[in-house]
Amino acid sequence: MKIMRALMVTAAVLTVACGGGTPAGNATAPQASKELQINGAGATFPYPIYSKWFSEYNTLHPEVRINYQSIGSGGGIRQLTNQTVFFGATDGPMSEEQLKAAPGPVLHFPTVLGAVVPIYNVPGIEGDLRFSGAVLADIYLGKIKKWNDPALAKLNAGVKLPATDITVVHRSDGSGTTFIFVDFLSKVSPAFKEKVGVATSVNWPVGVGGKGNEGVAGLVTQTPGSIGYVELIYAKQTKTAYGAVQNAAGEFVKASVEAVTAAAAEAAANMPADFRVSITNAPGKTAYPIASFTWMLLFENPTDKAQSAAMVNFLKWALTDGQKGATELGYAPLPASVISLEQAALAKVKVS
Repeated sequence: MKIMRALMVTAAVLTVACGGGTPAGNATAPQASKELQINGAGATFPYPIYSKWFSEYNTLHPEVRINYQSIGSGGGIRQLTNQTVFFGATDGPMSEEQLKAAPGPVLHFPTVLGAVVPIYNVPGIEGDLRFSGAVLADIYLGKIKKWNDPALAKLNAGVKLPATDITVVHRSDGSGTTFIFVDFLSKVSPAFKEKVGVATSVNWPVGVGGKGNEGVAGLVTQTPGSIGYVELIYAKQTKTAYGAVQNAAGEFVKASVEAVTAAAAEAAANMPADFRVSITNAPGKTAYPIASFTWMLLFENPTDKAQSAAMVNFLKWALTDGQKGATELGYAPLPASVISLEQAALAKVKVS
């Protein structure tokens, strides 16, 4: 009997820690284990704050451990669709095609706001460079090849730009950061929209790829004459120079929490019911133009209701107390009106 009881306990623990993390997996009563383990995967963009949140939440609720793999938005959507994780994370909202491919309705919940910035490594340049959307598009189309190109020189009067080649760096994996960047470029450059388009993974005409925000930041840091795009916190962490970008009002704005908040203002007033919205190239003199919400993805009716209840409770915490830690990491907290809408929307997630 002692052996049988030991086997029963072992099986219960393994089910929670390994198999119970999938929405379609066999639900196991959480009482069978002291710790409920929930697995998620997706965007690298929010990884720094998600790591902080999951650790803090575990301190408050030791019975719940949330594990997160920072593999890119495309990977997060695939793993959620394949039900190999309980929740996904993305910086580019799922397309209608992706939603239809999922085994059940998927809900989007914005968690924070962030900025994608053009980073560069140009030896001898002091101060911030300026970029317009059109110039960034032409660099990534391979039309602008030198740092002293007249189009760049015009934006940066008084800066002695070198006659060196531009090494273009982009993401190699499916990425919400890419989605945000190309969404902006497609809005300001018809040529870019036609040739490259908007998706989490695109066919780049030129450049070398790095995996994750970490990979792109690392390549740019190591490669003189390079340019790339990363989430703001990765530029700050690696102390890589990043430029100001011209917004829809014609102003050159450097990314900051305040500038991202300004970009979100209009979106917050016109938020769609499913929270899938783009805020790139937002109006307003102080708005940073390459900004976005980042979303956590949950099945509306997952099989494992214990994990569902735990994630709903986590999101309620993240939308309130968790927002207080956003600014120190370079993210902008959600507008109060969006938080209110989300708290109501969480009731759609089945927890029993």
